[in-house]
Amino acid sequence: MPTNIVMPQLGESVVEGTVGKWLKNVGDSVAQYEPIVEVITDKVTTEIPSPAAGTLTQILVPEGETVKAGTVVAIIGGAEQVAQSSTRPNTESQESGNPSSVVGHPQPVTREQSPVSPLQSPPANGSARNRFTPVVARMISEYNIGDAELKTIQGTGENGRISKKDIEKFVQNRTARSPQSSTPAPSTEPLPAWEQPGTGELFRPTEEVFGKAAAPQKSAPAVAPSPAPTSAQIVPMSPMRRAIAEHMVRSKTVAPHVTTVHEADMSRVLAHVSKHQDEFARQNVKLTYTPYFVQAVVSALQQVPLVNAQFTEQGIAMKSELNIGIAVAIDDGLIVPVIKHADDKSLLGLARAVNDLAGRAREKKLQADEVTGGTFTLTNYGIFGSLFGTPVISQPQSAILGIGAIQKRVVVINDAIAIRPMVYLALSFDHRLLDGAIGDTFMNKVKQFLENYPE
Repeated sequence: MPTNIVMPQLGESVVEGTVGKWLKNVGDSVAQYEPIVEVITDKVTTEIPSPAAGTLTQILVPEGETVKAGTVVAIIGGAEQVAQSSTRPNTESQESGNPSSVVGHPQPVTREQSPVSPLQSPPANGSARNRFTPVVARMISEYNIGDAELKTIQGTGENGRISKKDIEKFVQNRTARSPQSSTPAPSTEPLPAWEQPGTGELFRPTEEVFGKAAAPQKSAPAVAPSPAPTSAQIVPMSPMRRAIAEHMVRSKTVAPHVTTVHEADMSRVLAHVSKHQDEFARQNVKLTYTPYFVQAVVSALQQVPLVNAQFTEQGIAMKSELNIGIAVAIDDGLIVPVIKHADDKSLLGLARAVNDLAGRAREKKLQADEVTGGTFTLTNYGIFGSLFGTPVISQPQSAILGIGAIQKRVVVINDAIAIRPMVYLALSFDHRLLDGAIGDTFMNKVKQFLENYPE
């Protein structure tokens, strides 16, 4: 009996997936639980095992195609059905009057035709437009789209539901709109320092302050994106690279980024690693520096919990869980698995979690719930030799810590010159929620933890 391979729902907020690579060809034998297709979402890339043994008789969704969760992407049957499916005339399904009712021979499903999963089923009362998927709800929050603006968005989803593409189109149109074409709403923000209430005049930094008149501001002319050079080879972007690009642009658009850089002496951490790495190795755990940085971040977040919070239009969302994301570079991009409840784990537990998540991330064996729910992220670009950088926040988090290369440098300690293993730590944070004083307080807590690590 034929078995359908369907696009799985890889996580609560993931409603669609892209077929990245078929690991089997039509006619190949497939064992039960053997990986058959690689699926890519904006959260994770993972291999989907076959639910049954048999022969791959049909591939209905080609590589690179994105479809909704629940869509049939392939069919597994017996070897004889491969020949039948390739020689059977198309008139058979047409005569039946219901092509999808022919078991084992459904027509290829496009993104627009794909069935809606039960989690997406619109309500019968016609209010589907106002029921958002988690992805759309997140985008509405990140782009600060109010109720009045939502009413102007024409939903193209089923029953008029607003889709991810509708939000993206609205944001693009809003960004392209000239500021002179609309009347700004009255501001409720406090007046700038140079506006003096009660004097009847506005004091502005002009000739009296700077010695010359302020030049009138000119709006920069819109520049159309330049086409690719005709001599260049255009390589199609992978779905993961496209998802990363969209996420980075969205983060920079939503959150005003500020980066502060601190330097820490890693002498005590390196001494602890040297002393205990053999002990960890006996338990089949490789001891690296990353668990120490996770411990330092957890300690600092407990003392400065606002860094673990999230900015929303309704107010500040204080997160009780400390879920630390670890950026892992893979062949075709970057993925951020999350250590859940990192504050409950010892150094051994953190080291084991880091090894496990990083290893399975590179093997593309992570589950969707292992890359969601992060409240703070670490990215260690120091392993590539970089001293420091300005990392981009992973939305909807409020901060990300970049770790540079550990290098021996000459420093002054108690008026004496010494050589110490030093590291630059760069914190990028959302200036809507965090100010410089909060960011630097957090970084000082991280620095103190590392420099005073118990031996």
